[in-house]
Amino acid sequence: MSSIEITTHNFIIRPFERKDLVKFANYRASESVARYQSWADYTYQDAIKLFESMDYATFGAAGQWYQLAISDKSNDAIVGDLAIHFIDAEQVEIGFTVAPEFQGKNVATEAISGLINYLFGCLGKHRIIATTDTRNIASYKLLEKMGFRREGHFIKNIFFKGEWSDEYQYALLRSESKII
Repeated sequence: MSSIEITTHNFIIRPFERKDLVKFANYRASESVARYQSWADYTYQDAIKLFESMDYATFGAAGQWYQLAISDKSNDAIVGDLAIHFIDAEQVEIGFTVAPEFQGKNVATEAISGLINYLFGCLGKHRIIATTDTRNIASYKLLEKMGFRREGHFIKNIFFKGEWSDEYQYALLRSESKII
């Protein structure tokens, strides 16, 4: 399934290409981007390692994570990325990152809408989940705007960047989705 491509009004969501890695590493190295993410100092070598570890030919395999680029339809430059974890045959976990200069411009809203349509409409998945740090207001507000339901508030459940942090878990069922 290496030919995965999701087209929205302004973006093409596609597998990463080597040409994307400099931009990818640069925005992931931004302190504002990394604040609520699992990494601290993201390098070009980290981007290469991630890129070389993904096998898009197995896209959709249970237990695997895949990273997809959100590229601008007009010039193919990446503006962010989506993470997809195929938990099992019916459930998927997602994550999203947008480059700082494109935040607040509905990039994530449009990309996640396209991804939800793909996961529920094309792949027939039953449930999508997302987990976010409770301090990441923009992230959880976006999930709520997209129709995700907060299912859990985990108190001090993760030791993250030197301190215990809280997380919210969100979910959306295919039957609840307003996008399809």
